[in-house]
Amino acid sequence: MNKLLLNVLAVVCALLALLFVVVPGPSIVFLLAGLLCLSFNYSWARDYLKKAQVGFKAMCVQLDKRLR
Repeated sequence: MNKLLLNVLAVVCALLALLFVVVPGPSIVFLLAGLLCLSFNYSWARDYLKKAQVGFKAMCVQLDKRLR
């Protein structure tokens, strides 16, 4: 039951992320939330979540250097 609930929540987050790509909204937040829900059960989602975290950290460091 718990696995099913997490998968349904991940699908809802992914659909909201797709919706917010078209209309203005926090699509990245919902995409990461969907990956987080999937990462509890699937190792491939955990790998993508780690890649996203590394990418966002590098992007924030680069943005911080430009703004200083």
